[in-house]
Amino acid sequence: MIDIEISEVGPRDGLQSIKPIMATADKKRWITALAAAGLPEIEVGSFVPAKILPQLADTAELVAHGRSIEGLNVAVLVPNFKGAENAVTAGAHKITIPLSVSETHSLKNVRRTHAQMLEEVRKIRALIDNLPANERPVFEGGLSTAFGCTLEGHIPESKVIGIAEQLIKAGCDEVGISDTTGFGTPNQVTSMTKGVWAAIGKDKLTGIHLHNTRGQGLANVIAALDVGLTTIDASMAGIGGCPFAPGASGNIVTEDLVFLLEGMGLKTGIQYEKLMQARKILRESLPSEVELYGFTPDAGLPKDFSMATPQA
Repeated sequence: MIDIEISEVGPRDGLQSIKPIMATADKKRWITALAAAGLPEIEVGSFVPAKILPQLADTAELVAHGRSIEGLNVAVLVPNFKGAENAVTAGAHKITIPLSVSETHSLKNVRRTHAQMLEEVRKIRALIDNLPANERPVFEGGLSTAFGCTLEGHIPESKVIGIAEQLIKAGCDEVGISDTTGFGTPNQVTSMTKGVWAAIGKDKLTGIHLHNTRGQGLANVIAALDVGLTTIDASMAGIGGCPFAPGASGNIVTEDLVFLLEGMGLKTGIQYEKLMQARKILRESLPSEVELYGFTPDAGLPKDFSMATPQA
C-alpha cells in the first residue's frame, strides 16, 4: 500500500527534449528497471508523427513492452484523435491529451485552437466508449500552461477552471494540472487545486505535473501534498521540458522526490537502490554531454536514513 503515487514521465517528457535518440532496446531496459524499482505508472512515450519527435517513434513497441511487465500502468500522451487511435490499438492503460490553457501555446504545441482540441476530445471519448468496458483506457485531459505561459504570460485561474470543466463535459475521465513553464508557486498550487475541485469534484483531479525551471518544484510538491493531491509526475534525473515553450526546462527529479516523500514518512513503494540502478542505465544509454540532475543521487542517502517504504 502506498501513500503517494509517483508517475514517471522520463521516457516521454524527458526524452522528447533531448536531441540524441535513445535506442529502443535501451529504453526497454530503462523502463524495466524503473518498474522493478517500484514505479507504479510510467509514461512510455507519445503518439506523435516521427517527423516531429523522432525520439518517440517507437512508442507502440514500448507500450507492448510495458504491458508485459506485471502490475505496471502504461501511460502515453496523445495530441489528437489519430494519436488516440494508435494508443488504443497499442493497448495503453492511460492516455493523456494536452490542452494548453494558453491558446497561443496550443497552436504552437499541437496546432489546434481550444475549440478544435475539445472536438478531438469528443471524438476520442466516442472511440473509447465503443470499446469493451474492460479494455477502455483512462482518459485524462492535461491542463498545460496552467500556471503561466512564456508566450502569453499570466493565465487567469478562472480560465484554468473553465477549461477543466469543458474537458470533463467533452468526455475526459479526469484532468491533471501542469506547470509546463515552471512559473508556479505553492500558493497557486493550493488555490488552483481547490478551484478546480469546486468546479468538477475531487475525484476528477488527483495529480499534478511540475517543472523545476525556477527552483520551485519541490516547494510546489509540498503544497500539493498539503492540499490533498495524491499523484505527482516526475522525471528521472530531471530530464525533459516542453520543446514548444521557450525556457521551460527541467522536470522535478524522481530521485529527489522519493527522498522528500519517504523522509516525510510517506510510502512511495520505491526501492531506492533499484532506482539508482535505473539511473545507471539511463546514464549509460545517453551521450555523456546530456546532463543528469539530482541532489540526492550526488550526495547519497544520509547515514541511517529510514525509508517509509520497506526496502528489499
